[in-house]
Amino acid sequence: RWRYDWILDVDTGASRLWFDLNESDRYNSPGSPLRRTLPNGVMVLHQKGDAVYFAGIGATDEGDRPFLDLRPMGSREVRRLFRSSPDRYESFVAFAGDEDRFVMRSESAVDAPNYYLATLGAEIEAPAGEAARALTRAPITRFVDPTPQVRRIEKRLVRYERADGVPLSFELLLPPGYAPGTRLPTVLYAYPLEYSDPATAGQVRGSTKRFSRLYGASHLFFLLRGYAVLDNAAMPMIGDPETTYDSFVPQLVADAEAAVAKAVELGVADPKRIGVIGHSHGGLMVANLLAHTDLFRAGIARSGSYNKTMQPFGFQSERRTLFEARDAYIELSPTFFADKVNEPVLVIHGAADANPGTLTIQSEVFFEAVRGSGGTARLVLLPFEDHGYRARESVEHVLWEQITWFDKHVKNAK
Repeated sequence: RWRYDWILDVDTGASRLWFDLNESDRYNSPGSPLRRTLPNGVMVLHQKGDAVYFAGIGATDEGDRPFLDLRPMGSREVRRLFRSSPDRYESFVAFAGDEDRFVMRSESAVDAPNYYLATLGAEIEAPAGEAARALTRAPITRFVDPTPQVRRIEKRLVRYERADGVPLSFELLLPPGYAPGTRLPTVLYAYPLEYSDPATAGQVRGSTKRFSRLYGASHLFFLLRGYAVLDNAAMPMIGDPETTYDSFVPQLVADAEAAVAKAVELGVADPKRIGVIGHSHGGLMVANLLAHTDLFRAGIARSGSYNKTMQPFGFQSERRTLFEARDAYIELSPTFFADKVNEPVLVIHGAADANPGTLTIQSEVFFEAVRGSGGTARLVLLPFEDHGYRARESVEHVLWEQITWFDKHVKNAK
């Protein structure tokens, strides 16, 4: 998707282009303009003269480094007021009284997130992209680490390439007490995304400098059971937006093959004990990988959509109808290939999923198709739950199901 931002002169009606952006290009994103509320309740852009304040995540090939900029309106020039330290994850929260003081949040892989009052100082010499103002900070909060045992989890950013040269990455997380050189049962977690070019598809997402929290039905709980986790493994689908899904399955297979090969090459993953898990579009990914590869020992597909012919007028970024691209709709629908799923699959779904693309019947039919074809499958329906799982009982049950399934079919597989 392409984004154009224009500046309009309301007096003359004249306009000029300010930004011409590929929305998938994280590295060159200017961020988002800040807003403030006037006394009459109207929200407007936060300006300083004819310049506008912008804040963004600051994606780089080493991970995210959030920033605060001041951009003259209509100009490509920028004054960088603040940028996260490279060894931490720091972000702008809100101005505090005037534009030289703001509240910031700061954390690292070992330090709990805390808030600080940051004060901008004099102009300083700085390399391109770095902050051009000195900064001092005073603590506002002193939150302590609620789960110190989680700090023993190791994080690494791992970059590699797909067979066709597309750059990819995942965040490798190792369990507490990991002994280097030990091959571990491994969990791959991902969510497929569409791109129009390889350059943006390979951009790094996230940061290894963030403070890890385990909450909800997170796949990260596997780390406390002795698994390695390949988190947010890149699964790009690259091509013309009109026809990207024509090659969904081959690209998905290539992405997964590259991730698994890299994890095995690092000496971390046991190639015979790797499981794959995904939610929503990630659930579709899991089902397709089990149907079309033998890379994984088992899978967990949550709240997915497994028969795209039930969405005849498009899904995700697919612009064509079922009647215009019948073969594509069928090829990426694992229900039609359920007889090829020869690895155990745990299918989880909220019984009241209101998302039109992932109605509960999707999981019920996929489960019946796998089981009826002789496959090993388990269906778990969560009472009253929507597309995400909220109730404590549901979250705890999902964690039990996930850990029990992979302990049996991955960790202790025979």
